[in-house]
Amino acid sequence: MLFDPELLWLAGGILSLLVLSSGITFAIKRRSGGKPNAVVANLEARVNAWWVMVAVFSAALATGIIGSVILFGVLSFFALREFITLTPTRPADHRTLFWAFFIVTPLQYYLVGMQWYGLFTILIPVYAFILVATRSALAGDSESFLERTAKIQWALMVCVYCVSHVPALLTLKIPGYEGQNSKLVLFFVLVVQISDVLQYVWGKLFGRHKIAPVISPSKTVEGFLGGVLSAAAIGTALWWATPFKWWQAGLLSFLITLMGFFGGLVMSAIKRDRGVKDYGSMIEGHGGVMDRIDSLCFAAPVFFHLVRYYFT
Repeated sequence: MLFDPELLWLAGGILSLLVLSSGITFAIKRRSGGKPNAVVANLEARVNAWWVMVAVFSAALATGIIGSVILFGVLSFFALREFITLTPTRPADHRTLFWAFFIVTPLQYYLVGMQWYGLFTILIPVYAFILVATRSALAGDSESFLERTAKIQWALMVCVYCVSHVPALLTLKIPGYEGQNSKLVLFFVLVVQISDVLQYVWGKLFGRHKIAPVISPSKTVEGFLGGVLSAAAIGTALWWATPFKWWQAGLLSFLITLMGFFGGLVMSAIKRDRGVKDYGSMIEGHGGVMDRIDSLCFAAPVFFHLVRYYFT
């Protein structure tokens, strides 16, 4: 995999973007004359965090499915912790949460690593759904029972089930693309994440009409259209690294950027409901783990199942 020329081109492109971002940040910092500037400090923190995240993601991807399963399993664990902390439950739910964190989450990723498609796709939507409700009922606390149970079930679906479909891309057996699924994962994550960045840039430059000002004041129609279309164009241009034809890569890119936007919007709605800006502070300049992977949550299962249905 490390000697795959297409993969090296992708890695080189990402490295070039990081170097360019660091250069721009350095130039802006110099122009400010070294004076304290919150915007510049936040930008620098974001870029530095991207260097670390790309390094960790690359290391995991280089080790194949085992490293990727471990990485996204850890991300799911921290995202689940952030979600549950933000939507507090009652003492009667502690044993249910133990099952969610230490049984269901590891088991979901174990099944992905085992490539047991038939079970990992229904473990959480079916069996964990029943388990959470039953275990909470056995605790004997009926106060806000439906609300408490729904929080845990929703958290498992978003933070664990949806996210687990990213490393699951490595298990797909696509004719003529054997042993190259790392590029598929890289393509997916790159397109979705760059859409987030481009929506922010387009919104800052041309944003005038807000989409949902109460839920996400920074999201504008201009930023949404510019970011989604630009990222879809980039995804189309990267068709050579995928098992898709150029137009298929374009359609899938458009769809996952759209789903990524929906995922970010829904996760923002939850934050606004709880009265917080970020899910956490684990990643400097970005907030919590969920703040960084929110767009992947809705996009990953859709992308996985479309590729599996049409290309395997």
